[in-house]
Amino acid sequence: MTPRNSASKYSVQETGPRIEEFLKQILADTGFELTFTLESGDQSNPDFENPDLTVKFQGPDVEILLANRAELLLALELVTQEMLRMHSDDHSRISFDANDYRALRIEELRQSAIAAADKVKRTGTYFRFNAMNSRERRVIHIALRNEHEVRSESAGAGLQRGVVIYPAGMASIPDLPPLPSPHHHGHGSDRGDRGDRPRFGGGRDGDRRRGGRPGGRPGGGGRPPRNRGGNR
Repeated sequence: MTPRNSASKYSVQETGPRIEEFLKQILADTGFELTFTLESGDQSNPDFENPDLTVKFQGPDVEILLANRAELLLALELVTQEMLRMHSDDHSRISFDANDYRALRIEELRQSAIAAADKVKRTGTYFRFNAMNSRERRVIHIALRNEHEVRSESAGAGLQRGVVIYPAGMASIPDLPPLPSPHHHGHGSDRGDRGDRPRFGGGRDGDRRRGGRPGGRPGGGGRPPRNRGGNR
């Protein structure tokens, strides 16, 4: 991948006031017990993320932001980027975080990529992850960039876009079947199975299974939201 210009485009001094005003209004309207700070980009994982600006949330309702694989945190990030009219190529320049979620998620994805690559080498067939956003797809690609026996590529469109890992000599499959809907009903729907969980199994229809991801943390990402009566 071609590295982007290292010059900061979205600084705390210039962009921060607009973000601060926008988020304060959202938090006031929703009543969430949250505060936030704006900082220059977190450089702890420069190979995977290199944002210009990081928004870090604190407070009693952080658990709500992080439920269902940080669904609300990422939604706030996206609507803020839309408010700023950012081009999609620049989305990685602003990062929302809480309780070091981003670093933990990067490590989880990195371990998943390594384990998936090992499975592809062992079975000789492709491995398909569930749909991911562009930032998470990038983590998978970078984690495998020095692998010579496998290759990774993004496949699908829109909310169906994910990563497929192939043996190095295997041709891409142009018409992969649709991924499961990110919103499931029934068993497991309360565990935050939102479609960004790695999909395990090979490329044959009878050889796919849902289950734990290789490496990484178990479970679904966050406790249920707390109601205003204090019950969980």
